[in-house]
Amino acid sequence: MSTCREPETAPPTTGVTISFGERFAASDQFDAIFKEGMALVEQTARYLDGPGRQEARKLRGPLSVLYATESMRLTTRLLELASWLMIRRALKSGEISAEEARSKRQRVKLKGPGRPSHVKGFIELPQGLQQLVEQSFSLNDRIVQLDRAMEVAVGEATATNNPVGAQVTRLKEAFAQPRRPAPGRAAPPAVSRTAARRAREASGSPRG
Repeated sequence: MSTCREPETAPPTTGVTISFGERFAASDQFDAIFKEGMALVEQTARYLDGPGRQEARKLRGPLSVLYATESMRLTTRLLELASWLMIRRALKSGEISAEEARSKRQRVKLKGPGRPSHVKGFIELPQGLQQLVEQSFSLNDRIVQLDRAMEVAVGEATATNNPVGAQVTRLKEAFAQPRRPAPGRAAPPAVSRTAARRAREASGSPRG
């Protein structure tokens, strides 16, 4: 069975912080992606504890192992994304300083682009798990873009004539509206206190 190894992206190097990026992340658009991320955490937890558990019992052999592997990867990916979102929200609300945010960010392991299509047997997994995995990758890509856009290394800032313009483009891409779900597919549920608590615990942020 072949597996898909996700390249890990290093935390942003110490450099010049563009204030526009911070203001953009503090906007309603950041709130929207925050809610989307926390809703996906809650949706995944409900699936894995309910329908997913029942579907997994019907799987046999290598497919059963693949389900366990991909569900674990999904959970890990979402916890890292939720931690990043909680750190940024804590910074936005003044709960932590910029230095504390940078320190916490160093412990978050965001993953680079990667898709489950490289995993043999993925399309044979339950549809519910496939959809959640795809949604998590889409969210991951946008957050990675946003993470890179919010911190500009000194070398990059001096290498371009208009670093702010380049960052504006990255931020717009990161906050681009995701595609609408196909007809008949339910939208992600609203954020619950349980999801917020789980992410808060994962990120180590103080209780708001």
